[in-house]
Amino acid sequence: MFPLVITAFTTTSALGRGAEAMRSALQARQTGLAPCTFDTRARTYTGAVDGVDDVHLPEALAVFNCRNNRLAQLGLEQDGFMDSVRSVRERYGARRVGVILGTSTAGIHETEIAYNHLDPVSGKLPAEYHFETTHNLFATSQFVRRYLDLQGPAAMVSTACSSSAKVFASAWRLIAAGEVDAVVVGGVDSLCYNTLHGFGSLGLVSETPTRPCAPDRSGISIGEAAGFAIVERAGSVGNHTGLALYGYGESSDAYHMSTPRPDGAGAALAMERALSCADLKPDAIGYVNMHGTASEVNDAMEDKAISRVLGTNTPASSTKGWTGHTLGAAGITEAAISFIALKNGFLPGTLNTQQVDPTFTSRIILENESAEVSYILSNSFGFGGSNCSLIFGMHE
Repeated sequence: MFPLVITAFTTTSALGRGAEAMRSALQARQTGLAPCTFDTRARTYTGAVDGVDDVHLPEALAVFNCRNNRLAQLGLEQDGFMDSVRSVRERYGARRVGVILGTSTAGIHETEIAYNHLDPVSGKLPAEYHFETTHNLFATSQFVRRYLDLQGPAAMVSTACSSSAKVFASAWRLIAAGEVDAVVVGGVDSLCYNTLHGFGSLGLVSETPTRPCAPDRSGISIGEAAGFAIVERAGSVGNHTGLALYGYGESSDAYHMSTPRPDGAGAALAMERALSCADLKPDAIGYVNMHGTASEVNDAMEDKAISRVLGTNTPASSTKGWTGHTLGAAGITEAAISFIALKNGFLPGTLNTQQVDPTFTSRIILENESAEVSYILSNSFGFGGSNCSLIFGMHE
């Protein structure tokens, strides 16, 4: 039954709407980061998506209106993804197609707006505010399921920055259990005050565009994104993309609430489990899309983990210099980057970084390289040590 084939995917980020916009920006080495205008109090660069506030939800789903769900709808409307879902729904039936998405904050910005408009006398939130369909972590999965007219199992994974990587693992298990025939996976995270100022209070936000793996790296640039993919059993239908999920690996450090284990043991375990799941040797991996947030500790531990598991010759890079760190949407965003790299025969070098930290031992590439690789390993590591590694490759 395995691997799982990727029969459709789409991505929307600061690089633009759809996979072609992302491919073009990656190959032209054009960043989507710009000085933050979402909140002028935040002295940083962000990867904002244009036009989110111009999106209008269908009248029947108006109760779901918030920045996160508007971004979700914008993402769903790219790359013919709605047509692909319609085809899957017709083939299997709406009850046999699941929806598993990732987010870190869901529609928390709607709550932020509501708190800015508390009744001065009673202290009550505005009557038009609906927690269940906006800020509630399940809200976006519920909105997407209804927008796509699906009736299968639905869930939201919220494990910080590994959220929309872990959705692939959840989909794998759901299909293996026979509960569904296909799953719409993905992730959505949108800009909000909580992340901008929360990460700022931790000293993790850079005032300049993020520089992953640089000796003078100074933190993250926060981005927002929406991405989706359809995964199905291999052999169940013709594969429309030529891509597949070959394996996944998960681990939990439980080392610290916000700092990864410095020796990279948890990250290494996730990578080792992904290789085992895919039944691959380390030398089969042709490229690693790093989590690479440009925080001092995170990049250092990931370098150790990569060298420990794959050695020092496998090309690796962080792509957050293009999109920013899209938090709960990072896993699906970087899965899309992996798909584009596989299909177009190139590896994206780390953007904005002029020199690799001299203490690193893995092979961090700084310029794009032409390469036909069989398998890509994509890492996503979240707060609390919630780690996930995915292995993607081409499928005939």
